Amino acid sequence: MWECLVRVAIDAMGGDHAPGEIVAGAVAALNGLSDLEITLVGRESDVRACLKGKKYPSDRLNIVHADEIIAPDDDPGLSIRKKKNASMVKVLQMVREKKADAALSAGNTGALMAGGLLFLGRLSGISRPALLTPMPGFNGGSVLFLDVGANMDAKPEQLVQYAYMGRVYSQQIVGCPEPRVGLLNVGVEANKGNAQVKKAYAILNDHLPHFYGNVEGTDIFYNVVDVVVCDGFVGNIFLKSAEGLSRTILGFFKQEISSKLRYKLGAMLLRPVFHGLRNKIDDSGYGGAPLLGVNGLCVKCHGSSRARSIEQALYKQVHPFVKKDVTRQLQEKLNELSGMINGGEDE
Repeated sequence: MWECLVRVAIDAMGGDHAPGEIVAGAVAALNGLSDLEITLVGRESDVRACLKGKKYPSDRLNIVHADEIIAPDDDPGLSIRKKKNASMVKVLQMVREKKADAALSAGNTGALMAGGLLFLGRLSGISRPALLTPMPGFNGGSVLFLDVGANMDAKPEQLVQYAYMGRVYSQQIVGCPEPRVGLLNVGVEANKGNAQVKKAYAILNDHLPHFYGNVEGTDIFYNVVDVVVCDGFVGNIFLKSAEGLSRTILGFFKQEISSKLRYKLGAMLLRPVFHGLRNKIDDSGYGGAPLLGVNGLCVKCHGSSRARSIEQALYKQVHPFVKKDVTRQLQEKLNELSGMINGGEDE
């Protein structure tokens, strides 16, 4: 029986370790998923050099040459418009032209967000898209967190839109039938927070199924909710603080254990515990952050992504998202929401 392919355009030149790690991760996913087709976009000679010696199904891997690169310090808006032959621009164009089902990049975050809006457009009913990322939960599975940096000043209605999109994503990708959605706040009481959060709370409390209410940062990792909603300014600070803390803790353990013989002996007995902790808080296990609210799938991977992160993003984010047609389901839910609130249309 003919199998419908999931077609992914990957920015091979985006990220600190491009193109080598990007290509390696793409090849690993290609070898593991029989219905995956990948187009690597970048400087062809560099991409082919990274493919040399690797085994992969050549009929499902394509290369599109792009001689420009959007650098991490490039102006997002200007670069996405002026660098027409950039690898990031071309992967987004492929999605817009229906030559690919998804775009993936570890490059300039701001440029990818701007490009996602410019080339793919917004879903009907969305004022601003949001970046979603899974966070580790220690009393269960991962906790979905959005927005983590796409929109710094979210209006209350936009926070409500994020909640609905996060709920759909949790149901379809994570497999949580009735996700509990919480609003990140300085306290759990309904009257806590600033004006935007208070208004969002009132709307969500009236209309969103299984709305948990406000949730504090101290409770997120204990899985009190399945989805956490906040604006991109707060979300990005929370995400980077959590990543920095996890790396510091792992580094501290490594340094202290190697300092004394008795610590090393004890660590041998606790090795399964340390491995479990590392796997739990290792952000490479989640792969990437989808930009929800654009008319198509656009996934942002961390700038420091190695091959495993790229592979996991394709396995855990891109593949199920396309197979389950989540973009369509997001639009259907937003259509239901549009008659409830007025989010306005930003320029």
